[in-house]
Amino acid sequence: MPTYTVHAGRLGPVQVDVTEHGAGPAFLLLHGGAGPQSVAGFGEMLAATGSRVIVPTHPGFGGTARPEYLHSMRGLALTYTRLLDELDLTGVTVIGNSVGGWIAAEMAIHASPRISGVVLADAGGLEIDDHPAADFFSLTPDQVTDMAYYQPERFRVDVSTLPDQAKAAMAGNRAALQAYTAQGMTDPSLLGQLSSVRVPVLVVWGAADRIYPPEHGEAFAKAIPGARLVVLDEAGHLPQLEAPSALLAAVLDFTR
Repeated sequence: MPTYTVHAGRLGPVQVDVTEHGAGPAFLLLHGGAGPQSVAGFGEMLAATGSRVIVPTHPGFGGTARPEYLHSMRGLALTYTRLLDELDLTGVTVIGNSVGGWIAAEMAIHASPRISGVVLADAGGLEIDDHPAADFFSLTPDQVTDMAYYQPERFRVDVSTLPDQAKAAMAGNRAALQAYTAQGMTDPSLLGQLSSVRVPVLVVWGAADRIYPPEHGEAFAKAIPGARLVVLDEAGHLPQLEAPSALLAAVLDFTR
């Protein structure tokens, strides 16, 4: 797994671990709070279609280090925009799930000429009074599973039975997510900035998502000029795990 040292604007240097699959048109695949393993299988599926898929681990996740000065979605967006510069990639499609989608939305706002399109899959970040996001840190793992999946029983895990290493990894991921969302699981200013997006955007949402309800997908699609919304009936918050083939079909249709 290569590690890149990225110098992002006013931030200090940031070390980013990256997994790569395949060759061809480039995709940057951004994971959510569930960690890099939650997008790994989908990345391999996408690579098998003749694509180059770059999957960074957000610093602080998966046992990696997070510098103190990196503590926002905007900071991560700036870091990954600079990573594309470092890799000298063009025509990149950015795909983000959950808070990874929030980062992707920030990348779309702060336009990079290297980005040709963005896919927001059950993206976080919006504040919608009538349909609030789940208060993630107040939920038990079982409650998260119930709210995140169309078929929760397929994905339920008894955390108490996990090996210590897995428990430590989950705790580390949670601590990193708390650091990045210290201002809250939403950004009240995000919705108003989306009208400035000029790259094509596909919004994909699981109809059963109760972490960020489907109304958030509708709001993203309405606020971003020319954005298209695809709703997946048999998926929740993590369509790349519950309906990977349907998500892949939507992504490939979009990038054609």
